[in-house]
Amino acid sequence: MTERITALQRMLERNPQDARAYFGLASEYEKLGDWNAAVEHLRRYLSLSEDQGNAWGRLGRALVQLGKPTEAIDAYRTGALQAQRHGHPSMATEFEQTIEELQQ
Repeated sequence: MTERITALQRMLERNPQDARAYFGLASEYEKLGDWNAAVEHLRRYLSLSEDQGNAWGRLGRALVQLGKPTEAIDAYRTGALQAQRHGHPSMATEFEQTIEELQQ
């Protein structure tokens, strides 16, 4: 376990509703290739925060890594909708292209 993960876990002990800490943990676990932990923390983050698309894309990528393409497609679809809603059309297009690739 890295120092950063330990620090983020301490933040959550003080404030279990800190969405930023969950996002940070997800990022750290992505770096380590621990896709199950990344998915767990991304889902927690997304349950607490209105995301503009980035976390949905990360969730999709992590689910692909876990061999769960159907769940990944759902995450990318939600991410594309959020990206459009928040004025990020290029992110939405990227997610839509990824969905097409996953459906082949």
